[in-house]
Amino acid sequence: PSQLGFQDAASPIMEELLYFHDHALMAVFLISTLVLYIITIMMTTNLTNTSAMDAQEIEMVWTIMPAIILIVIALPSLRILYLMDEINDPHLTVKAIGHQWYWSYEFTNYEDLMFDSYMLPTQDLSPGQFRLLEVDNRMVIPMGSPIRMLISAEDVLHSWAIPSMGIKTDAIPGRLNQTTFIASRPGVFYGQCSEICGANHSFMPIVVEATPLNHFQKWSSSMLET
Repeated sequence: PSQLGFQDAASPIMEELLYFHDHALMAVFLISTLVLYIITIMMTTNLTNTSAMDAQEIEMVWTIMPAIILIVIALPSLRILYLMDEINDPHLTVKAIGHQWYWSYEFTNYEDLMFDSYMLPTQDLSPGQFRLLEVDNRMVIPMGSPIRMLISAEDVLHSWAIPSMGIKTDAIPGRLNQTTFIASRPGVFYGQCSEICGANHSFMPIVVEATPLNHFQKWSSSMLET
């Protein structure tokens, strides 16, 4: 409610990222509490333990403990990195191309399903639509299906990012980057270009609409007819 945390996860990868965030934050919280406690004790007591002035045991503890903490944080992080790179039999491939300042999408499983996606001006918004986030043509995908995104750019650097999906992939001219995701629930998910790309960088939003498979088939048929 106070916009202090993440958006609700809409994909399994984002759920894993949220769990890892809480895991790492707990480690940081425990370390900060211990350091604050030690500083408080040192500032509020006049007693000095002479055996602590030169003790191999203490040096071993404060050398080994940080290493253990780093391992506890690194292992879940590496697991998520490998999960994010895993692409296993995608049901749909969509190519997103960044332009100054709009996105174009090509559904490569279909012969002629491609369109441009521009931000809707404020005066054209309908009640309930978000200013600077709504577009004229949403990217519609089937929920529960592995989606492979091929991301590139035509002119300058862009970045295709949807926070609730846990996706942020750079769009680089002359290079094709790849990412994958699964929409775990139906809904409309918003993102924006996350790489400064010129004067209208703030005005090229991304909107992904996840629908049941039968609705996606109807949408794709209607797009092909037009």
